[in-house]
Amino acid sequence: MSSRFSSLALDALDVDAQARFWTQALGYRFAEEFDGGISLAPGDGVQGPPLDIIPVPESKTAKLRLHMDLVPYGCSQEEEVERLLALGAVRADVGQGPDVPWVVLADPEGNEFCVLAARD
Repeated sequence: MSSRFSSLALDALDVDAQARFWTQALGYRFAEEFDGGISLAPGDGVQGPPLDIIPVPESKTAKLRLHMDLVPYGCSQEEEVERLLALGAVRADVGQGPDVPWVVLADPEGNEFCVLAARD
């Protein structure tokens, strides 16, 4: 026996705004609404786990201990970072130093994620 991965849950003050950001960032689609939350699922041809955006009453207060790593598809890392910044992401400093090969960003509510170098 073992567990199976079901979904990634992301707490949010503004569920709708977070859902809009992450559907555009990941190429996901709205799958369903539940108890004030929204489930997002991979869009056509997109791979990845479902993302459940859960309403909470409080803002994020500390660095996330679990985060998403994104890899650009069909563009360079720099182009993808610029696209995500245009969607509302911001650059984030989590102590990564200047010489790391990834870029740390945060979504509109401050949840950190990394953009890795594009892979073949």
